[in-house]
Amino acid sequence: MIQLKEVKHYKELKTFVKLPYKIHKNHKEWLPPLITDEFKVFDKRKNHLFKKCDTIMYLAYKDGKAVGRIMGIINHVYNQGHNEKNVRFCYLECFDDDAVFDKLIKAIENWGKENHMENIVGPLGFSDKDPQGFLLEGYEDPMTVMVTNCSFKYMISHTERNDYKKKLDLYQYRVQLENETPEIYIKIAERAKSRGFKIVEFSKSKEIKPYVKTVFDLINQTYTDIYGFAPLDDIEAKEFSNRFLPLLNPSYIKLVKDKNDTVVAFLVAMPNITAGFRKANGRLLPFGFLHLIKALKTATQLDMLLGCVKQEYRNAGLDALMTVSLFESARNGGLTVMDSHVTMEENVKMRATYERMNYTIYKKYRIFEKAL
Repeated sequence: MIQLKEVKHYKELKTFVKLPYKIHKNHKEWLPPLITDEFKVFDKRKNHLFKKCDTIMYLAYKDGKAVGRIMGIINHVYNQGHNEKNVRFCYLECFDDDAVFDKLIKAIENWGKENHMENIVGPLGFSDKDPQGFLLEGYEDPMTVMVTNCSFKYMISHTERNDYKKKLDLYQYRVQLENETPEIYIKIAERAKSRGFKIVEFSKSKEIKPYVKTVFDLINQTYTDIYGFAPLDDIEAKEFSNRFLPLLNPSYIKLVKDKNDTVVAFLVAMPNITAGFRKANGRLLPFGFLHLIKALKTATQLDMLLGCVKQEYRNAGLDALMTVSLFESARNGGLTVMDSHVTMEENVKMRATYERMNYTIYKKYRIFEKAL
């Protein structure tokens, strides 16, 4: 018999956080997240987003053992801004068991109905910055840090069996970096410079900090068309930057200013540290942080994380200006491959940027929906 238990106390939260390590124990490509980082996501005292959203977390037990988990989220800010009544399911993990999967997903459907929601979508977390979608293609390829779910094939079949349909797909590109930047990018970048735009580069983390608020303000202005995105307030921006800024190499952060010294575009990337995360196996101490540092130094892949261009300058060549600078930094750092992060299927402009290069679409993810 399967029993559901709502996560209300620390002991249950600890089980919720650590359960994926058991489910994915023999999953070759699964990438173990840092346990300390997971508590920052799921602990209501540490994650400001719990104050803005209604949430519920369940654990499924079978024969007295935890065998599955799920989280439900109602993001009121997003729903109100997009005139939707959607509940989200996310962080769904379980063994290949029809009954366990069904029990978990039905619990969030019922919770959504009780809260007068009309549709359920997922996997989708608090925002587009959280893992989203089940893996649809590319199961044999390595995962990258801070991208999305490394899920089993059976998660797709269980979801579809419960009458969920495609909401949207996300693509992940792998681009081979050439020894020389394509001439077309150089020409576009020079044209942008001639119009008064200038690239800002960094060598130390302390140089970045004065721009953090400006960058998040720009995100809030430009990410409005990205599915799942809700504006970040100052507290959320601070939490997000505190989580990830220590991992970033300043050489792979680029800003663009206009002739009035206003920041109008930015790009953030980092060397791939997947190998370090695997060896750390969820723990920074006692030696996990050393594995991460080593991975940063020995990486050959560059992972895209964030980027945007102010709306009125999207055809001014600023993406090329940043790309030329980024490719030069990547070559200087011995990086030969670039990962795109996830890109929405409908994001034609961004996809076209990658598809001008030597690319492969090596992973696809799917977000599902269902009327309640």
